[in-house]
Amino acid sequence: MKRITVLILLALCAQALAAEDQPEEPAGNAASSELLLMVSSMPEAKLGFTERFTFPFLQGEGPLTKDNNIGLALTAEVSPISLNGIVEAVWTPIAFFQFMAGGRVGSGWNLELFGSDIYGIGLNNSNAEGKAEQDGKAFDGLLWKAQTGAAIQADLAAVFPGDWNHVVVRSYHEINYRGYTRAAANEAWYYESDDGENCNGFNYYGNFLIGYQMPIFFDMAALLAEMDLYLYDTPDRAKWGDDKIRWTFSGIFSFSLTEKFGLTLIAQFRTQKNYQESNWEDLHYRSRTIDNSNPLHLEFYRIAAAVTYKF
Repeated sequence: MKRITVLILLALCAQALAAEDQPEEPAGNAASSELLLMVSSMPEAKLGFTERFTFPFLQGEGPLTKDNNIGLALTAEVSPISLNGIVEAVWTPIAFFQFMAGGRVGSGWNLELFGSDIYGIGLNNSNAEGKAEQDGKAFDGLLWKAQTGAAIQADLAAVFPGDWNHVVVRSYHEINYRGYTRAAANEAWYYESDDGENCNGFNYYGNFLIGYQMPIFFDMAALLAEMDLYLYDTPDRAKWGDDKIRWTFSGIFSFSLTEKFGLTLIAQFRTQKNYQESNWEDLHYRSRTIDNSNPLHLEFYRIAAAVTYKF
């Protein structure tokens, strides 16, 4: 679920890159609010409210520095199985480069839906038979994250001005630390109905986006490749493929419904591991053995949609 938020933010960022042809306004402090509703083809949904602030900082007179600023975003979000508070600061020291820092803190609960358990929080233990066994209850601990990263970005229209010349590219890379206060070292845990393969420790996340913005109702189409990798060292992690990079590939399509309402549609595919065991789905992930001769395959992940309202 967390990746949907990342995708929407990247899509909005790409649109912001393509604003070269908009009339200039006097530089100064600015504030805006946004309501975001996300749903997907999986049993998940999220509602978020974000307050954004922009402060001019070290602005120059040249085209690369005239819009230098610091942006601050404060977000409260809720899903059927979680509640989070998020803060992010973005410094733009030059038009094509950004530094980011931020964090998240929240908690969750578990839900039974149509006979299936959806885990918003809890430890992912292995029982005597090598199968997964969830251990957690509502708000039994805090789930938190702190991250820092940087992005490089460009818009073709900055070099060749024109409404139809907005080819945008962006690449973002971060190091983050994620933790669950109930988990000891090397203990796995669930968060927001994921695979439960998280541990307290450092992680790497990166992405590459290329998009095209148009001055019409269908205002942007983009392709996004995301990768993440656990940087912490779990004993025997190579056995079940914990050391492999996980990839997600997305097509993003953005529409301006009105001046205030926007719609973004996302189709996602992701890599999944191949295991030697025929009954691998019944086993705890650390009881599995990856097939090193053919470790990964690509599969359909989900369709997601997000509606934004700005005010």
